[in-house]
Amino acid sequence: MQVPSIDATHLEAGTRAYRRANFAMFLGGFACFAMLYATQPLLPLFADIFGVTSTHASLSVSFGTGALALALIPASLLSDRFGRLTIMRWALALSALMALLVPFVQSFDALLVLRALLGLCLAGLPAAAMAYLGEEVAPSAQGRAMGLYIAGNAFGGMSGRFLSAGITDLSDWRTGLFCIGLLGALAAAAFFYALPDSRHFRRRSIRLDAVWRDTCALYRDAGLPWLFMCAFLLMGAFVALYNFLTFRLSGAPFELGQTAIGAIFLLYLVGTWASAWAGQLADRIGRRNVLWMMVVLMIVGVLLTAVRWLPGVIVGIGVFTLGYFGAHTTCSGWVSRRAGGSRALAAALYLSSYYLGSSVLGSSVGFAWDHGAWPAVVAVLVSLSAAVLGIAFHLRRIPKAGSA
Repeated sequence: MQVPSIDATHLEAGTRAYRRANFAMFLGGFACFAMLYATQPLLPLFADIFGVTSTHASLSVSFGTGALALALIPASLLSDRFGRLTIMRWALALSALMALLVPFVQSFDALLVLRALLGLCLAGLPAAAMAYLGEEVAPSAQGRAMGLYIAGNAFGGMSGRFLSAGITDLSDWRTGLFCIGLLGALAAAAFFYALPDSRHFRRRSIRLDAVWRDTCALYRDAGLPWLFMCAFLLMGAFVALYNFLTFRLSGAPFELGQTAIGAIFLLYLVGTWASAWAGQLADRIGRRNVLWMMVVLMIVGVLLTAVRWLPGVIVGIGVFTLGYFGAHTTCSGWVSRRAGGSRALAAALYLSSYYLGSSVLGSSVGFAWDHGAWPAVVAVLVSLSAAVLGIAFHLRRIPKAGSA
């Protein structure tokens, strides 16, 4: 039987167009997450400057991630209708504009509005990026392209936090966030010119009845709703830890400056390694075995952060980060395996749950900080992680769907 050949217009590894696509997608992912999380290390500063509580200050992160979560599925449908490039280019350009406006606000409420608008605009990039790579890159080269895009996400999230904190230490928070917005604008311009045109996109009509039918089918699956819940709890716990860690490290007994706090986010590099490691481990021993192990690491890491010795706290953060990225990688891969022909919609639902967890839990854990300081935060994070552990053991018992 003759094996069909790949269309020569697909982007093959080693070609100039493939390198341009990788460069553009790395930049896009970098800019997206640098802008989205740039305010996280500045939360204690916002609380002091604007006279708000720690929970209220954390909304500068949660409004962005919450708006992104709500816009992901609509943005995905728009990319089906108007094209991947159009949606991604507009997403980066408009979000860079919002980021550049944030430093000029005079009230915290205005800052929150612009952060929500930024998240709304950003949704177009993750909603269309995976589909673009799947359509335009040759199958033999897709793994590397996807990996580089995800690496851009992680590197951007880490760099945005570190740069905003460092520049704030040298100048002020307005300069720090303006520089992040400027970085986003430059990345948007480079993305616009570097990304090769779509050659395999086919316009699709937006049929809401079909989307609703497919969504209901996904939620009837024995495993997918639990995996969506894992996304909500995992990301919520992860963002909450880093949100309120900034308050703990800026106070006694540590009293770290903005740059030192920003440097803590370099532990994201552990997560980049953990994602690849967990994926390989899941291939060897199965996702059902890997997920609960990663969650146990999260619990151990959270408990280690309770010590009043800075090196111990850093080790705890590193262990928690390793476990979180390993668990997230395992769950997201599991969703793809169980979803069958509805992978794109399942991925959008997973990411929506993921960012809603960031928004809802990332701020609401602030009530624990306000009333019981770090021990209360640790108790809540252990509870959230324990809930994921319970789901992980439940998922071990569900019937396999295909190869999942």
